[in-house]
Parts: sequence; structure tokens; C-alpha cells
Amino acid sequence: MPPRPRFDRRAPVRELPNINERIAYPQLRVVDADGSQLGVITREAALEVAQDRELDLVLVSEKADPPVCRIMDYGKYKFEQEKKAKEAKKKSHQTEVKEVKMRYKIDQHDYDVRIGQASRFLKAGDKVKCTVIFRGREIQHTALAEVLLMRMAKDLEEAAEIQQPPKREGRNMIMFLSPRKTALASKGSSGAGSAAKSSRSKPEASGTAAAPGPGEG
Repeated sequence: MPPRPRFDRRAPVRELPNINERIAYPQLRVVDADGSQLGVITREAALEVAQDRELDLVLVSEKADPPVCRIMDYGKYKFEQEKKAKEAKKKSHQTEVKEVKMRYKIDQHDYDVRIGQASRFLKAGDKVKCTVIFRGREIQHTALAEVLLMRMAKDLEEAAEIQQPPKREGRNMIMFLSPRKTALASKGSSGAGSAAKSSRSKPEASGTAAAPGPGEG
């Protein structure tokens, strides 16, 4: 019987940054903290300049000839790089399809729960698959299921738009909602604008009454 493999319990070797004394190249092209060129100088001279400025000597291009180093605050630089990486990760959110299931005879409380779930998914940038499940003879009530799905689309219209309208698939009826890309037009503001436009189009009433015509009065 072959011997069982042994697990390496040693801690993984961390890749340390090439800064200060870890830089082994004898000649370096050095860029100062303000972006000015210090030219090609020895490693010792570059370290001395960095120490005088109370900063770090950081290797930025190892493949250049000679290698390029920059004098900077490495702690601040590392913090900014990690911050940029986190922001990039947030922006690169992979859209997923989340499902919300219900029956066409759902009560109000459970319906509100489904609305809350769908709203959270949409705010996170995900699409929502709204599914009405039929059991037994419930398949006869597809019209009620469609009404329910359209009601859900209406209740979520500020955050979502219909990607695929209600459609029967086997013993289910499904509808897809996607996060709304453009803000929903306010009905109140358009109504107010129409009212204002209508009032401006009406002729202003004269303060003086018209004189009665012949035979009037």
C-alpha cells in the first residue's frame, strides 16, 4: 500500500514588495517624489535620498535597463491601490438571475415579502425571475396568474422594467424583470405641467363688463 501523502503545514510564502533594502540592483534610474528625474545613481545613493525625505524607495519597473525606482510613501501608495481594487470589484458586479416563487392565491403578507425580496435583488443589480407555480387543477387559472405578475411589475415599476412579459412554461408562469436603467417619469409633474399649460392657454377675463347690445339690458 503506497504511503499517504503528507500535507505541507508550513505557512505560505508571502511575496514581499521590492522596497528599500530589498532592492538588490547596484544601479537604478530614480524618479523623485515630485516626479522629477534624479537620473541613474547607485542603490546606496538612492536609499540615502529616500531616507533624507523620510520616504521609501520602491521598485516600479524591474525589466527596464537599469531598473526604475520611485521615491514615495509606500504605505499611502499601498492603501490607495487596495482602495482602487475594491472599487473596481464593486463596479464589476456580475449580474445574476434571482427567482421569486409564489402561488396565484398568495395572501397579502406573503405577497409583500416577495415584493421585498425582488426589490432587494433589483437594487443589487440582479434580474428577477417571478414564477407562479400551479398545482393540480390550478393550471386552469393562468389568467389570474398573469394578473398577479402584472400587479407585481406595477408595484416594482420604480425599480424595474419588464424584460419578458408573463409567459406560461409547463406548469409555471414566469416573468423576467431587470433593473430600471432610466428613471420613471413622474405622473404628478406631467399632470401639473399640463394643467399649467391649459391655464396659460385660456384668455384672461376682462375687469370691465361688456356693454349690452341693442335690445339687451
